[in-house]
Amino acid sequence: MIAVGDSLPSLRIESVSAEKMRQLAAVLRDPNPIHLDPAAVARLGLGDRVINQGPANLAYIINMLRAAFPRSTLLQLDARFLANVFGGDAAEAGGRVTSITSETKGTRVSCETWLNVDGRGPAVTANAELLIGECP
Repeated sequence: MIAVGDSLPSLRIESVSAEKMRQLAAVLRDPNPIHLDPAAVARLGLGDRVINQGPANLAYIINMLRAAFPRSTLLQLDARFLANVFGGDAAEAGGRVTSITSETKGTRVSCETWLNVDGRGPAVTANAELLIGECP
């Protein structure tokens, strides 16, 4: 049984893959060189490693939520992007339950979530609402 204040099991990515960034850039048809070329990142003064795509960073949080609530429907996710995630960074998605409400179709669970990166703090924060039970 879940309760308000419960921590969600974290999801750890030991090393964000530059190769997966390249693959995702192709899938998304995202030609932005910051995902592909460290020299482009350096020219912009953003460091010397490629930068992960925002949707990939958000997916780490969504995967953490899916693992914590496997029979749920994600109703809403309001995210704020705060920092870059670079190739080679370790990242950890986590969260905690902020409210639980019983409804006729199931239980609505609200969570605050985050993606922390290499001890630098959160790169993404998000508030999520899930429905455990029937699909809406």
